Amino acid sequence: MIAVDWGTSSARAYRLAPDGAVLARREGAGGILRVPEGGFPAALTEMVGDWLAAGETRVLLSGMVGSRQGWQEAPYLACPAGLDELAAALVPVPFAGASVRLVPGLSAADAAGTPEVMRGEEVQVFGALAGAEDALICLPGSHAKWVRVAGGRIAGFSTSMTGEAFAALSGHTILGRMMTGPAELGPAFEAGVARSAEGGGLLHHLFGTRALGLFGRLAPEDAASYLSGLLIGHDVAAAMTEPALVRLVGSGPLMALYGRAIALKGGKAVAGDPDAAARGLALIGERTEWM
Repeated sequence: MIAVDWGTSSARAYRLAPDGAVLARREGAGGILRVPEGGFPAALTEMVGDWLAAGETRVLLSGMVGSRQGWQEAPYLACPAGLDELAAALVPVPFAGASVRLVPGLSAADAAGTPEVMRGEEVQVFGALAGAEDALICLPGSHAKWVRVAGGRIAGFSTSMTGEAFAALSGHTILGRMMTGPAELGPAFEAGVARSAEGGGLLHHLFGTRALGLFGRLAPEDAASYLSGLLIGHDVAAAMTEPALVRLVGSGPLMALYGRAIALKGGKAVAGDPDAAARGLALIGERTEWM
């Protein structure tokens, strides 16, 4: 089977063996925003045409490729949902020479009834479980996801615009004018996490980043790290209401930052498989009745 995690800005494709093992992988910047209208069949052929020519006839796609801006919209599936429900709700799309299916995203609601949605993260979650029936999973990113798994199904989840907020605040507000270094682990990051546990709220804490700099208590090279610790600390505190084991799924610097913040809040972070999407898609593929 061919499995493709196809997002907004990039795509990651896998050629999988019958047992789900990854035979080959490739990644590129060909996200859905780069595909012209009506161009998804050609884009898929360009991405994995050699695998198709070699005899692959089954293709499973996940991520924003199934959104309104993608190839074809795959309606959201309401939580709780497991692998069987996802496999039963796959959406076929026309493609010459292969059977192509889209994995639907998931929807949920918070305690106040406000909707939550995800596309693509659901396959990573199931790929990261490694047999566990219950778990708290965090997927760091521009829009960080916190997912609760119960009985092997996604029971609910929440989204925080942590990464995007950091980018906006550091790049487009007065806070960014005092920043000269990157966000990284260290005393400044930990100070930001510690501050997130104090009273006053996030908006008040954000201005404190500037005030600390004005009074010489936060060096310009440490300001980005402090701001990152502040935002991630608030995110972790809201999602991990008591110390817990958190499975982190993703890659890049945010993994270490979230892992440290979780530890400082009393939890334990365990990094998941970076190819969790491939594993999740393989598990869905096993449950699919291919035509």
